[in-house]
Amino acid sequence: MITVLIADDRPLQRLGFRMLLDSTADTHVVGEAGNGAEAVRRAAELKPDVVLMDVRMPGMDGIEATRRIVDAGGRSHILMLTTFDLDEYVHAALRAGASGFLLKDAHPEELLAGIRAVAAGDAVIAPALTRRLLDEFAQHLGGAPAPERPTDPRLGTLTDREHEILLAIARGLTNGEIAEELVVSESTVKTHVGRILAKIGARDRVQAVIFAYDHGLAGSPSPEPVPRRRISPEQ
Repeated sequence: MITVLIADDRPLQRLGFRMLLDSTADTHVVGEAGNGAEAVRRAAELKPDVVLMDVRMPGMDGIEATRRIVDAGGRSHILMLTTFDLDEYVHAALRAGASGFLLKDAHPEELLAGIRAVAAGDAVIAPALTRRLLDEFAQHLGGAPAPERPTDPRLGTLTDREHEILLAIARGLTNGEIAEELVVSESTVKTHVGRILAKIGARDRVQAVIFAYDHGLAGSPSPEPVPRRRISPEQ
C-alpha cells in the first residue's frame, strides 16, 4: 500500500485527490496539508511514501516545503503538481529535490501511475513540462552562446552511447522512445540509464535532466507542440 500526503491550499482539490486515491486498491491518503509549513510538519509526522505537493500555496510554497522535506532526510518522495501556463518554478522545484512533476489536468490514470513511479524510486516528468524546462533554459541564455565552463570530469566517464542517451533523456524522451530512436531494445536503454545515473551521481531521471542543463547539453527544443502521453513508471 502506497501512503500519500496531499498538500494543496484548496479543500475541494484535496477532496478530489482523496476520493481518487482512497478508491484505488494500492494507494491510501494518510493526511492533508493546506500550506507548505503544514506539509513539512505532517510529512515528518506521518512519513508518507509520497507527498502530492502543490507548487503555489500561501505562506511557504511547495518549493520551499519540498526542500525542507528532502533536507530532513526522510523517506518521502515528492510529486509536484503544476499548471503549465502559470507556474514558472519547475527548475527550482526539481533542484529542491522533487521526484517529478505532473500537470494538474493529468488524467486520473496518469496521476496514479506517477505516484506509483515515484514511490518505487523512479522519476516522473510530464513531457510538456520537459519542453517548458528547455524553453526556459533557452530564454535564460537569451540566445547568446553559453559561457565557457570547466568540463565536468563525470562527462568523461560516459561512453558515446551513454552521452547520446543522456541527451535523449534531457529532451524528455521515455525509455521506449529512446529505444525506437536508437533502434535498440528498451531493456538495453534501461541498463544504460542506470549506468548514466550512477556515473553522474544523479538519483533519478529528473536530476539527470538538470545535470544536462547545467552542463550545456540540453539545446533549445523544436517549436512543434509535444502531444500528451500517458505516463508510466518506465518514464
